[in-house]
Amino acid sequence: MNAIVAVCPGRRYNWRTPAGRDTLGKPDNCPGNSTLNAYTPPPHNGLDILYQDNALLVVNKPGGLLSVPGRGPDKQDCLMSRVQREFPQALNVHRLDMETSGLMVLALGKDTQRSLGRLFEQRRVHKRYIAVVNGTLQAGQGEIDLPLAADWPNRPRQKVDSEHGKPSTTRYRVVARDNANNATRVELEPLTGRTHQLRVHLQALGHSILGDSLYADRHSRRRAGRLLLHATTLAFTHPLNSEPLHFSSATPF
Repeated sequence: MNAIVAVCPGRRYNWRTPAGRDTLGKPDNCPGNSTLNAYTPPPHNGLDILYQDNALLVVNKPGGLLSVPGRGPDKQDCLMSRVQREFPQALNVHRLDMETSGLMVLALGKDTQRSLGRLFEQRRVHKRYIAVVNGTLQAGQGEIDLPLAADWPNRPRQKVDSEHGKPSTTRYRVVARDNANNATRVELEPLTGRTHQLRVHLQALGHSILGDSLYADRHSRRRAGRLLLHATTLAFTHPLNSEPLHFSSATPF
Protein backbone atom coordinates (compact mmCIF):
# COMPACT_ATOMS: atom_id res chain seq x y z
CA MET A 1 0.00 0.00 0.00
CA ASN A 2 1.24 3.50 -0.84
CA ALA A 3 -0.16 6.52 0.94
CA ILE A 4 0.61 10.12 1.80
CA VAL A 5 1.15 11.08 5.42
CA ALA A 6 0.59 14.71 6.41
CA VAL A 7 3.00 15.25 9.30
CA CYS A 8 2.56 19.01 9.39
CA PRO A 9 0.72 21.40 7.09
CA GLY A 10 2.43 21.74 3.73
CA ARG A 11 4.66 18.67 4.12
CA ARG A 12 3.82 15.25 2.76
CA TYR A 13 5.78 12.02 2.82
CA ASN A 14 5.36 8.65 1.18
CA TRP A 15 5.22 5.57 3.32
CA ARG A 16 4.34 1.94 2.86
CA THR A 17 2.91 -0.91 4.92
CA PRO A 18 2.65 -4.51 3.70
CA ALA A 19 -1.00 -5.06 4.42
CA GLY A 20 -4.23 -3.37 5.37
CA ARG A 21 -5.33 0.22 5.48
CA ASP A 22 -4.67 2.66 8.29
CA THR A 23 -6.16 5.96 9.25
CA LEU A 24 -3.94 8.94 8.46
CA GLY A 25 -3.86 12.13 10.46
CA LYS A 26 -1.86 15.16 11.48
CA PRO A 27 -1.16 16.64 14.90
CA ASP A 28 -2.23 20.00 16.25
CA ASN A 29 1.19 20.52 17.83
CA CYS A 30 3.35 20.94 14.74
CA PRO A 31 6.60 22.91 15.23
CA GLY A 32 6.10 25.93 17.41
CA ASN A 33 2.98 24.72 19.21
CA SER A 34 4.35 22.26 21.79
CA THR A 35 5.63 23.19 25.23
CA LEU A 36 8.01 21.39 27.53
CA ASN A 37 7.36 21.06 31.25
CA ALA A 38 9.97 21.40 33.99
CA TYR A 39 11.88 18.21 34.73
CA THR A 40 10.38 16.46 37.76
CA PRO A 41 11.98 13.00 38.04
CA PRO A 42 10.13 10.26 39.92
CA PRO A 43 11.24 9.55 43.49
CA HIS A 44 14.11 7.12 43.90
CA ASN A 45 12.76 4.00 45.59
CA GLY A 46 15.71 1.77 44.78
CA LEU A 47 16.99 0.25 41.55
CA ASP A 48 14.86 -2.35 39.77
CA ILE A 49 17.65 -4.75 38.75
CA LEU A 50 16.67 -7.74 36.62
CA TYR A 51 20.17 -9.09 36.06
CA GLN A 52 23.64 -8.47 37.44
CA ASP A 53 27.06 -10.05 36.94
CA ASN A 54 30.64 -8.80 36.90
CA ALA A 55 30.27 -7.33 33.41
CA LEU A 56 26.84 -5.76 33.09
CA LEU A 57 23.51 -4.80 34.62
CA VAL A 58 19.99 -4.95 33.21
CA VAL A 59 17.60 -2.56 34.93
CA ASN A 60 14.09 -1.19 34.57
CA LYS A 61 14.03 2.57 34.02
CA PRO A 62 10.90 4.30 35.30
CA GLY A 63 9.05 6.66 33.02
CA GLY A 64 9.84 10.33 33.55
CA LEU A 65 13.51 9.73 34.42
CA LEU A 66 16.37 10.78 32.13
CA SER A 67 18.71 7.98 31.06
CA VAL A 68 21.79 10.21 31.34
CA PRO A 69 22.34 13.70 32.78
CA GLY A 70 20.89 16.60 30.83
CA ARG A 71 22.05 20.18 30.57
CA GLY A 72 21.85 22.22 33.73
CA PRO A 73 21.98 21.41 37.44
CA ASP A 74 18.27 20.56 37.52
CA LYS A 75 18.77 17.63 35.12
CA GLN A 76 21.49 15.67 36.91
CA ASP A 77 19.14 13.15 38.54
CA CYS A 78 18.95 10.30 36.03
CA LEU A 79 19.17 6.53 35.80
CA MET A 80 22.93 6.70 35.24
CA SER A 81 23.57 8.78 38.37
CA ARG A 82 21.32 6.56 40.47
CA VAL A 83 23.07 3.42 39.25
CA GLN A 84 26.53 4.90 39.83
CA ARG A 85 25.75 5.50 43.50
CA GLU A 86 25.73 1.72 43.92
CA PHE A 87 27.97 0.77 40.99
CA PRO A 88 30.58 3.54 40.50
CA GLN A 89 32.09 1.68 37.54
CA ALA A 90 28.80 1.62 35.59
CA LEU A 91 28.89 3.09 32.08
CA ASN A 92 26.15 4.01 29.65
CA VAL A 93 25.59 1.91 26.51
CA HIS A 94 22.26 3.15 25.09
CA ARG A 95 19.34 5.35 26.09
CA LEU A 96 15.59 5.43 26.42
CA ASP A 97 13.62 8.64 26.03
CA MET A 98 12.92 10.30 29.36
CA GLU A 99 9.19 9.54 29.13
CA THR A 100 9.72 5.90 28.09
CA SER A 101 9.96 3.20 30.74
CA GLY A 102 11.54 -0.23 30.51
CA LEU A 103 14.67 -2.26 30.04
CA MET A 104 18.18 -0.89 29.73
CA VAL A 105 21.58 -2.60 29.83
CA LEU A 106 24.57 -0.87 31.44
CA ALA A 107 28.22 -1.90 31.28
CA LEU A 108 30.39 -2.41 34.36
CA GLY A 109 33.66 -1.40 32.74
CA LYS A 110 35.04 0.04 29.52
CA ASP A 111 35.74 -3.31 27.83
CA THR A 112 32.14 -4.40 28.25
CA GLN A 113 30.94 -0.97 27.16
CA ARG A 114 32.87 -1.30 23.90
CA SER A 115 31.63 -4.84 23.32
CA LEU A 116 28.01 -3.95 23.97
CA GLY A 117 28.38 -0.85 21.83
CA ARG A 118 29.46 -3.02 18.91
CA LEU A 119 26.42 -5.26 19.39
CA PHE A 120 24.15 -2.23 19.14
CA GLU A 121 26.01 -0.89 16.09
CA GLN A 122 25.72 -4.28 14.38
CA ARG A 123 22.00 -4.46 15.26
CA ARG A 124 22.53 -7.63 17.25
CA VAL A 125 20.56 -6.36 20.23
CA HIS A 126 16.88 -7.21 19.81
CA LYS A 127 14.38 -4.83 21.37
CA ARG A 128 10.62 -4.80 21.53
CA TYR A 129 8.25 -2.26 22.98
CA ILE A 130 4.59 -2.09 23.91
CA ALA A 131 2.60 1.07 23.23
CA VAL A 132 -1.02 2.13 23.45
CA VAL A 133 -2.00 4.36 20.56
CA ASN A 134 -4.96 6.51 19.72
CA GLY A 135 -7.55 5.02 17.39
CA THR A 136 -8.08 1.56 15.95
CA LEU A 137 -5.28 0.12 13.82
CA GLN A 138 -7.03 -1.95 11.17
CA ALA A 139 -3.98 -3.79 9.84
CA GLY A 140 -2.88 -6.60 12.13
CA GLN A 141 0.77 -5.93 11.37
CA GLY A 142 2.90 -3.76 9.17
CA GLU A 143 6.18 -2.01 8.54
CA ILE A 144 6.71 1.74 8.66
CA ASP A 145 9.60 2.91 6.50
CA LEU A 146 10.09 6.66 6.91
CA PRO A 147 13.43 8.55 6.96
CA LEU A 148 13.90 10.73 10.03
CA ALA A 149 15.95 13.83 10.75
CA ALA A 150 16.29 16.35 13.55
CA ASP A 151 13.83 19.23 13.39
CA TRP A 152 16.51 21.75 14.31
CA PRO A 153 14.33 24.85 14.86
CA ASN A 154 12.11 22.78 17.14
CA ARG A 155 14.51 20.58 19.08
CA PRO A 156 14.18 18.03 20.57
CA ARG A 157 11.54 17.14 18.00
CA GLN A 158 12.39 14.91 15.07
CA LYS A 159 10.63 14.94 11.71
CA VAL A 160 10.05 12.85 8.63
CA ASP A 161 12.46 14.09 5.95
CA SER A 162 12.42 12.21 2.65
CA GLU A 163 15.37 14.22 1.29
CA HIS A 164 17.84 14.43 4.19
CA GLY A 165 16.53 11.94 6.74
CA LYS A 166 18.27 8.73 7.79
CA PRO A 167 16.61 5.42 6.85
CA SER A 168 14.30 4.36 9.68
CA THR A 169 12.16 1.24 9.86
CA THR A 170 9.71 0.01 12.49
CA ARG A 171 7.69 -3.21 12.49
CA TYR A 172 4.42 -3.26 14.38
CA ARG A 173 1.92 -5.91 15.42
CA VAL A 174 -1.48 -5.35 16.97
CA VAL A 175 -1.76 -7.02 20.38
CA ALA A 176 -5.30 -5.92 21.26
CA ARG A 177 -7.93 -3.46 20.06
CA ASP A 178 -9.99 -1.53 22.60
CA ASN A 179 -12.85 -0.33 20.43
CA ALA A 180 -14.82 0.97 23.40
CA ASN A 181 -12.00 3.40 24.25
CA ASN A 182 -10.80 3.97 20.68
CA ALA A 183 -7.29 2.69 21.39
CA THR A 184 -4.96 -0.07 20.20
CA ARG A 185 -2.19 -1.89 22.06
CA VAL A 186 0.72 -2.63 19.72
CA GLU A 187 4.07 -4.39 19.88
CA LEU A 188 6.86 -2.44 18.19
CA GLU A 189 10.19 -3.65 16.87
CA PRO A 190 12.59 -0.91 15.77
CA LEU A 191 14.92 -2.18 13.05
CA THR A 192 16.89 1.06 13.30
CA GLY A 193 17.60 3.18 16.36
CA ARG A 194 16.77 6.79 15.53
CA THR A 195 15.85 9.36 18.15
CA HIS A 196 12.09 9.27 18.90
CA GLN A 197 11.69 6.78 16.04
CA LEU A 198 8.69 4.89 17.42
CA ARG A 199 6.91 8.07 18.46
CA VAL A 200 7.34 9.82 15.11
CA HIS A 201 6.51 6.72 13.06
CA LEU A 202 3.26 6.11 14.91
CA GLN A 203 2.30 9.76 14.71
CA ALA A 204 2.94 9.66 10.96
CA LEU A 205 0.78 6.56 10.73
CA GLY A 206 -2.07 8.58 12.20
CA HIS A 207 -2.05 6.79 15.57
CA SER A 208 -0.04 8.80 18.10
CA ILE A 209 1.03 7.15 21.33
CA LEU A 210 -1.25 8.21 24.15
CA GLY A 211 0.34 10.73 26.50
CA ASP A 212 3.02 11.82 24.02
CA SER A 213 3.86 15.41 24.91
CA LEU A 214 5.87 16.05 21.74
CA TYR A 215 4.04 14.35 18.87
CA ALA A 216 0.45 13.61 19.86
CA ASP A 217 -2.45 15.97 19.27
CA ARG A 218 -4.04 17.63 22.27
CA HIS A 219 -6.71 14.95 22.69
CA SER A 220 -4.24 12.05 22.59
CA ARG A 221 -1.87 13.80 25.01
CA ARG A 222 -4.59 14.23 27.58
CA ARG A 223 -5.82 10.65 27.41
CA ALA A 224 -2.93 9.38 29.57
CA GLY A 225 -0.93 10.78 32.46
CA ARG A 226 2.34 9.54 30.93
CA LEU A 227 3.72 8.35 27.61
CA LEU A 228 2.30 4.85 27.13
CA LEU A 229 5.50 3.34 25.73
CA HIS A 230 7.48 0.62 27.52
CA ALA A 231 10.64 -1.25 26.50
CA THR A 232 9.42 -4.73 27.32
CA THR A 233 11.98 -7.07 25.72
CA LEU A 234 15.79 -6.99 25.46
CA ALA A 235 17.85 -9.84 24.02
CA PHE A 236 21.55 -10.10 23.15
CA THR A 237 24.59 -12.33 23.44
CA HIS A 238 26.72 -11.84 26.55
CA PRO A 239 29.88 -10.03 25.39
CA LEU A 240 32.22 -12.14 27.56
CA ASN A 241 30.92 -15.71 27.45
CA SER A 242 28.60 -15.63 24.39
CA GLU A 243 25.67 -16.82 26.49
CA PRO A 244 22.31 -15.81 24.97
CA LEU A 245 20.46 -13.45 27.31
CA HIS A 246 16.76 -12.62 27.10
CA PHE A 247 14.94 -10.27 29.45
CA SER A 248 11.33 -9.20 29.67
CA SER A 249 9.54 -6.55 31.70
CA ALA A 250 5.82 -6.36 32.38
CA THR A 251 4.08 -3.32 30.92
CA PRO A 252 3.04 -0.95 33.75
CA PHE A 253 -0.08 0.27 31.91
